[in-house]
Amino acid sequence: MNTHRWILTHMITLLGITGGLDYVLLTPAHAESFNVKSGVWEMITTITSSSSKLSPEMSGKMTPAQRAKMEQMLKAREGKPMTVTDRSCLTKEDISYDRIIKEMEDADDDEEVKCTIKVISKSSSKMVLDQVCPAPRSSTTHWMIEAKTTESLVGSGERDQPGVGKSRMEMKGKWLSASCDELEE
Repeated sequence: MNTHRWILTHMITLLGITGGLDYVLLTPAHAESFNVKSGVWEMITTITSSSSKLSPEMSGKMTPAQRAKMEQMLKAREGKPMTVTDRSCLTKEDISYDRIIKEMEDADDDEEVKCTIKVISKSSSKMVLDQVCPAPRSSTTHWMIEAKTTESLVGSGERDQPGVGKSRMEMKGKWLSASCDELEE
């Protein structure tokens, strides 16, 4: 099991967002972190893609046979939800807003793509932000994460990547225990 992985990073990975991120905080800091318990969290994430296509960049790196197989797989998955369940250990540091944004910044090693994060709102129970990434992998994403209680989280994200397609992600997280010992590999 992966430890010390934050929800937003999980969402980014599942939606396939790539690029090193330079972030800009455009609202004053009203809260430093989510008011949730640290420890083991189970995250259930469902992703639905519509009109999914290979990006020209990815397509150009494939043989015609690989491209045809990937396009067939994308077409078969189009509009059908895919659900992933993961358990992670979250520390108090992992749930700080600065750490969440830093995790987004380090999500990919590609130095060419610089995305901008605009924090719409944040409190101890909710964060809403927009992400805009320029070419060559231009995309816009709207994220929302909310701590319903200290033991439950919900999140959603909508991503539009021109020429590639749209994705919607829904996430539910629940706190399982204070000790992360069970996740040690």
